[in-house]
Amino acid sequence: MSITAPRGTADILPSDILKWKYIEGKISEICDKFGFEEIRTPIFENTELFERGVGDTTDVVQKEMYTFNDKGGRSITLRPEGTACVARAFLEHNIYSKPLPAKLFYLISCYRYEKPQAGRLREFHQFGAECFGSQSPAVDGEIITLAHTVLTELGIDDVTLNINSIGCPECRKKYNEALKDYFRPHIESGELCETCRGRFDKNPLRILDCKSPVCGKIAESAPVLLDYICDECADHFEKVKGYLDAVGINYVIDGTIVRGLDYYTKTVFEFKTSLGGAAGTVCGGGRYDGLIEELGGAPTPAIGFAMGIERIILALTDNGKMPDFESIPDVYVANIGDESDFYATVLVNKLRKAGLKAERDLCARSLKAQMKYANKIGAKYSIVIGEDEAKSNSAILKNMNIKTEISVSLENADDILKAVMEEK
Repeated sequence: MSITAPRGTADILPSDILKWKYIEGKISEICDKFGFEEIRTPIFENTELFERGVGDTTDVVQKEMYTFNDKGGRSITLRPEGTACVARAFLEHNIYSKPLPAKLFYLISCYRYEKPQAGRLREFHQFGAECFGSQSPAVDGEIITLAHTVLTELGIDDVTLNINSIGCPECRKKYNEALKDYFRPHIESGELCETCRGRFDKNPLRILDCKSPVCGKIAESAPVLLDYICDECADHFEKVKGYLDAVGINYVIDGTIVRGLDYYTKTVFEFKTSLGGAAGTVCGGGRYDGLIEELGGAPTPAIGFAMGIERIILALTDNGKMPDFESIPDVYVANIGDESDFYATVLVNKLRKAGLKAERDLCARSLKAQMKYANKIGAKYSIVIGEDEAKSNSAILKNMNIKTEISVSLENADDILKAVMEEK
């Protein structure tokens, strides 16, 4: 029996990799325009980072993390998300001592043990952006605008922005009491799942995020957090909406959004699509003003988001917006005989240095088989080198599509490059 990839993982094959490069390139280009710099963090971190940063009452920490002890007995976790990792790097490398705000983005793989589904595997990939050092609602508007720009410039225009405010810790004290009053009868009757019963005293807000259909149905009638936020948080939320209005980004106020991680405060948001296999949330984020302090730093306001690359690919495909990509050689160099074999090696290297994609036979095929192979890989042009061509340093450059032929010098690869470009 052959070995296959673990459940919940997928190979990204050469036929698909150009899609990934296109999306990642577009993201990097847009982030650069917004003044965001790329950061790369380790694939695994000390488990404590996620327990403290993400929250030990969340589904991510309680049920989904890949955690193990290394050979030194240290508890290590494959990163389930990127924000806590970037926050740790922000502290560890004193990025806070540089001019603020610090605007960072990343393209990473993440790992969560959950049921594989369309657009979300156990190993999945995220684009995320984080901004540290400003409590202004203008930053909320900026980060949401960045996410909106990436989605729309990629061609995902069938998206809805849902926004909410979950207030500050002081707001949530009152709200948590209201939640407890609401959920207490359901706790006493045993209707809520075991996980939610454990969350009731420690963090009842997490009950709203439970994936159990029974708990979800009960939570539908729970008190709405927006009714409990303080004047400062309400004012912040109004200004965020004002910035979105100013740049023409439409939104829906959704009081049910709480996001699945404990570090969120004030603004939270999600971009959702109804497109086929990508249906659901393609991007989510919010403000997390307490995270840096929770990790041992000075109080530092921050906000960010993450979007799934796999879901973006699904959405583009379902929307008919994924460009067609091909990776085909400009020139295929065929050869006849041992002497011309070495000559072909020299020539393809010259062509590559000149800027062309060049291939040659590596399987000792006959000339007929070489030309058949050149057709199969879609080569745009071919050159056949035999003993005469090697001696004269000239050959015929053949257009494989329209079958035109021109004589070219083999001494200077730039001549072949010029001929190819002129024919294009």
